[in-house]
Amino acid sequence: MTMPAAPAPMLRRDEVRTLTLAALGGALEFYDFIIFVFFTATIGQLFFPPDTPDWLRQLQTFGLFAAGYLARPLGGILMAHYGDRDGRKRMFMLSVLLMALPTLAIGLLPTWASIGVAAPIALLLLRILQGAAVGGEVPGAWTFVAEHVHERRIGFACGTLTAGLTAGILLGSLIATAVNTHFDAAELLAWGWRVPFLVGGVFGLCAVFLRRLLEETPVFEELRRRRELVRGLPLKVVLAGHGRAVVLSMLLTWLLTAAIVVLILMTPTLIQKLYAIPAPRALAANSVATFALTLGCIAFGLLADRLGAARALGLGCALLLATTLLFYFGLAQAPDRLYLLYGATGFCVGVVGVIPVLLVQAFPPAVRYSGVSFAYNVAYAVFGGLTPLVVTMLMKDAPLAPAWYVAALCLLGVVLAFVPMRAARTMEH
Repeated sequence: MTMPAAPAPMLRRDEVRTLTLAALGGALEFYDFIIFVFFTATIGQLFFPPDTPDWLRQLQTFGLFAAGYLARPLGGILMAHYGDRDGRKRMFMLSVLLMALPTLAIGLLPTWASIGVAAPIALLLLRILQGAAVGGEVPGAWTFVAEHVHERRIGFACGTLTAGLTAGILLGSLIATAVNTHFDAAELLAWGWRVPFLVGGVFGLCAVFLRRLLEETPVFEELRRRRELVRGLPLKVVLAGHGRAVVLSMLLTWLLTAAIVVLILMTPTLIQKLYAIPAPRALAANSVATFALTLGCIAFGLLADRLGAARALGLGCALLLATTLLFYFGLAQAPDRLYLLYGATGFCVGVVGVIPVLLVQAFPPAVRYSGVSFAYNVAYAVFGGLTPLVVTMLMKDAPLAPAWYVAALCLLGVVLAFVPMRAARTMEH
């Protein structure tokens, strides 16, 4: 584990602006990507034949949602290639544009009643573009902000950026709740479902404009000045010379997916089944947990700057393990403490804000974007897709399998905290 870091300098005004615009853009982009899931039932009714069985309609709709995840590695690898060769800023702008335009288009898309089978095909293509965009956005944003601040402020920068991404999930949940509350069922089917997509598309285009105000990262400019940009394929360099960093980064991403997918995305449904908690109360508690997660990302990012990323990871994983078990086991004894227990757990999920610090430090600047993008996106596609299936299968024999699954990954995180990850050549500021 690393020694505690020296006190970090204050962020300059230009660094604060960069971090603010990056986090805002990330929040809007994640909102655009996630809002789809809140309207799957409505979209299923509108974009598939009326006589389609409910189970098949639901399967097809979630297939469209999954297509976005499957497109993440390809989009991330392509954007990272050009990000390491031509500059971080160009790809940083492209990713949000590639998300905003499809989101706006979904809000304007004709349904099955108007154009028949072309409707779901067009929706599929738009979801693929969205997936490609988010695949480039997340590792690109982490790389961008990490290379703009002092090395002893990377924790705060990555934690704040990750908080912005989680805030996008919370925003999507709140907007979906507001739309479903304001419109009745007929209005929602007629046109109300389009509102969140149109709003997201417009805000996304605003984010593109704001990102034009950002400057290229000092690290990339220094590489260009010294003529040390990578030659050939950046990904080939990553796989040939940084295999250990790729494996460790994938394991850290597995931990991230376990925390987010199980505790934030799956838990509202799971606690309804396990503890007979009403759906509105479970969803409200999830909003509390997601808000706490946003704060937790910043808090653990600051802790990484103070103690070092490895120590912050180990401590955060230990706390997450404890709060997860306390939440799942304690809820059976004290269901009235749902908000408190879920909020505390959500805050500790904020340890995921430390993970991007370790990822960006694991690869040298010349191939950082490609290294982080490949490891993160491939691991997220695999583990993010398999985690719900694995947890659901385990629950047949062990109802509290979700808690034990997260606990096991937390133990892995504690072990990884003792494994050196920093690349031989660190950031230059």
